[in-house]
This record gives sequence, C-alpha cells and structure tokens, in this order.
Amino acid sequence: MSLFILYYVLTAVLLFIIGIYVLATKRSIIKMIIGIEIMINAAHLNFIALSTNFPGGMIDPFAQSVVLISMAVGAAVIALALLLSVHVYRMYKTLDITLLRKLRR
Repeated sequence: MSLFILYYVLTAVLLFIIGIYVLATKRSIIKMIIGIEIMINAAHLNFIALSTNFPGGMIDPFAQSVVLISMAVGAAVIALALLLSVHVYRMYKTLDITLLRKLRR
C-alpha cells in the first residue's frame, strides 16, 4: 500500500515543481494565478495521500473535509484574483508584471 502512496506523493511533488516553475518564469498575472492554483492542488493531493492511515485504504474523513473547505476558499480567492486582474487590465491595458512594477515609480 505504501508504494501507491509514493506515487501520489511524487505526483504532488511534480505538480508543485511545475507551479514553482510557472511562478518563476511567467510574467503574466493570469499565468501566475494558474501556477498558484497548481501548487495548491499539489498540496491537496499530498494531504489526501498522506491521510490514508485506516486499514483497507480508507481515507480520514477529517482530511477530506479540510481539503474540501480549502478548495472552496481557494476557489473564492482565485475568483477574486481573476477579478482584480481583469480590473488591472482594463485600467493599464497590460497584464505583464514587469510593466506594472514600473508604474509605481
């Protein structure tokens, strides 16, 4: 059974690395939001994979409820981030982070 958990953990690590790569290389606000969402989903997968401590491969219901609540809160946060990025685009006509940082000066 631990071999299957290892597959889930490795998949979560791979997703987390992809999210970090997207955050480090992409300069668009939308792409950065997608990278953050990938990292959050990797954390959810890891949390569920490591909560299989019951015999027979059952998952802890507390872990499921925490991940479900986190997904709901995360969806609200991502919707707010997308709304803010739409307003930024309407105001400045760009989604590039480097150009938006130059506006502060």
